[in-house]
Amino acid sequence: MILIADCGSTKIDWCLLNGNEKVAQIFTTGMNALMMTEEEMTATIKEELVPHISSYQVDEIYYYGAGILNDEVGSHVVNALKANIPSASKIEVASDLLAAARALCGRKPGIACIMGTGSNSCYYDGEKVVENVSPLGYILGDEGSGAVLGKLLVGDVLKKQLPEHLCQKFYDEYKVDRMTIIDRVYRKPAGNRFLAQFAPFLEKNIEEPSIHRIVLRSFTDFFIRNVESYSNYKELPCNFVGSIAFLQKATLMEAAKSQGITIGTIIQAPMEGLIKYHSEQA
Repeated sequence: MILIADCGSTKIDWCLLNGNEKVAQIFTTGMNALMMTEEEMTATIKEELVPHISSYQVDEIYYYGAGILNDEVGSHVVNALKANIPSASKIEVASDLLAAARALCGRKPGIACIMGTGSNSCYYDGEKVVENVSPLGYILGDEGSGAVLGKLLVGDVLKKQLPEHLCQKFYDEYKVDRMTIIDRVYRKPAGNRFLAQFAPFLEKNIEEPSIHRIVLRSFTDFFIRNVESYSNYKELPCNFVGSIAFLQKATLMEAAKSQGITIGTIIQAPMEGLIKYHSEQA
């Protein structure tokens, strides 16, 4: 049997496959391999995952996760999995970017992008990630992400760049004031997640011209500063995974058209694509 893990900092989606049949799907607490020790990851897997799969023999594990920046970080995840699932003869640990590429493109070349709380992109040759423009995070980059969209919205609200009725609607909905926002962004951890919580406001009010401009500008910036860095970006489809891309599909396609970019697949989460990829491999 094959066990696939799509791991984010908030939750992990585990799927157990027998050939192309889904045997079980389990959700556990997220793990960021950069932020957690090997011991902490081992304990989390033992407590939250093992009770659900102990009656099955897992032969292969494919783990895609946040924070997998190099082999050293990945080795800690491998060890945590080995300690809990000794039956697995093959354990592959890779980045969430490779998960996006495999889910979106399968075994064909393409440009694969993530657009959720953060954003990222790569050129994928059908086997591996060949090029990657560094996303740089929500302060220096992450164009089009929930965090950056939230940042742009909050900035325009606080500086009164939006019509008064929209500013008031924002305050009524989120019950925050200027000092609360500044404290959460500059003094507290996870400012990106705090800002990303405001992205749904943009989706709900996208018909407002001032809101549409924020989203369209950020999506256009994503294409200019990321996708257009790949030499063959006009020859290959540009594919997306993530809640922002999925829910703001129309505006994303508008931005792509303005830059002469062809959009391929847009999905909300990678798991179904990963199941297809690994089922075909099996």
